[in-house]
Amino acid sequence: MIRKARTEDIATIMSITDACAKKLIQLNIFQWNDQYPNEQVFRDDIIRDELYVIEVNSKVIGCMAITEIKDAEYEPVNWLTDDGNSIYIHRLAVHPDNQGQGFARKLMGYAENHARENQKISVRLDTFSKNLRNQKFYETRGYTRLGHVYFPMQSDDPFYGYELLL
Repeated sequence: MIRKARTEDIATIMSITDACAKKLIQLNIFQWNDQYPNEQVFRDDIIRDELYVIEVNSKVIGCMAITEIKDAEYEPVNWLTDDGNSIYIHRLAVHPDNQGQGFARKLMGYAENHARENQKISVRLDTFSKNLRNQKFYETRGYTRLGHVYFPMQSDDPFYGYELLL
């Protein structure tokens, strides 16, 4: 089940993203660190009513943020569509114990349907340039890689901006 996140979910969400960060580091993918994502980012997502969780047997195993706010870091990307008609996905995470079971696909399907239901014409996101697994995941879903995005607090390496036309 996918639902809106609540403040009481934050500790679980942090343990999920911490476990994901550790797994990525073991794979030499330095995408997330001790500065990002952090508890305040998730609190802000909840305040804006943008954070979702996926549960299995009443246990939260993953999360994602869905927003209409375009980050300033996205400005250099030549998007396929005009601004104002898209949603943005951030902080998609599934606990490593639950990865490979289709939960990320379910979260993305939910986000894409959410965009359609809200008359959006595309979904935009970014993924780390060193995370080949995520790149393949999004490209298999039909997302187009469009340009580099830089988040200096996270990495010196670029992230790639992706967009899916709905």
